[in-house]
Amino acid sequence: MINFTVGPVQSSEAVRAIGAEQVPYFRTSEFSDVMFENEKLIKKFAKASDDSKVVFLTSSGSGAMETAIMNTLTPDDKALVVNGGSFGHRFVELLELHHVPYTEIKLEHGKALKAEHLAPYEGQGYTAFLVNKHETSTGVHYDMNLIGDFCKRNQLFLIVDCISTFLADPFDMKELGADIMITGSQKALACPPGISVMVLSPKAINRVNNTKCVCQYFDLKIALKNMERGQTPWTPAVGILRQINARLKEIDANGGVEGEIARIGALATYFREKIKNLPFEIVSESLSNAVTPLHPTTASAYDIFLKIKDEYGMWICPNGGDMKDTIFRVGHIGALTTEDYDKLIAAFKDLQKYGNI
Repeated sequence: MINFTVGPVQSSEAVRAIGAEQVPYFRTSEFSDVMFENEKLIKKFAKASDDSKVVFLTSSGSGAMETAIMNTLTPDDKALVVNGGSFGHRFVELLELHHVPYTEIKLEHGKALKAEHLAPYEGQGYTAFLVNKHETSTGVHYDMNLIGDFCKRNQLFLIVDCISTFLADPFDMKELGADIMITGSQKALACPPGISVMVLSPKAINRVNNTKCVCQYFDLKIALKNMERGQTPWTPAVGILRQINARLKEIDANGGVEGEIARIGALATYFREKIKNLPFEIVSESLSNAVTPLHPTTASAYDIFLKIKDEYGMWICPNGGDMKDTIFRVGHIGALTTEDYDKLIAAFKDLQKYGNI
């Protein structure tokens, strides 16, 4: 099977080899060194400030989204949240669950965030802004410079879900003034799922220290204290953290974050050029390198997903809910090559030949 989804994605041979090894004991100086190196490289690739801190949680990215809210926002806040799809809606649900007052900026599927969407909220007493930099369900990549400038003008605490866009698109945490960046092990890090990563600015750390988290396992005060010695408070997914270490060093040796963004961007461009004559419409007004969201004009998106999986031995990424039959996605992250895309495009053309798309 060739995996063209947006997570979990295909891993390199070096990452897979570590997954086959026995999991070592981790309360050691050797494992602490691995964790310190992970922190250093994550900060480097996120372009975070030197005094930022990194926390590694044994959870999916959604766990980190909730952790950010539990540890830094309270009912005294007034949040703005961008909801352009499934993952924006997840932030909305989490704010409701934790009784954080919010206003939702609701966007139609595939639509970009623009200055006129933000204008009504200038100087209106908001304290926080939550956004999925890349709304993975629809493939929309939001303009972070627009958002960062808005948050700076209005002194907003900025939480950014970069889960599917970290290492695939440019992100300068310090320049943007972002306070929390979130990503996950199974996206462009191209490791198995199970670890989420949070980078916290000094402003975020201050909020953590002054917010009561009503959850022990995801209390960032405990996590930050343990990370001072290169450890986690609870037993982590040790093997995945070692795989992340190998992957980060692999990226660093191959041109760093800029090199990885260029590699993923080239795959995205290659695929998009090759499908121009197929009966698909690209959904998003503003694309990420990470994924191409496609609306098939002559068939059900979910039916295409099933046929590609069952008849051609490849995974593309389906959607659920009201997007199940209208949008599927093809990812460009992970250990993929142009030859892999040639096989997928041949499968699409074969389906077209027999009237299945």
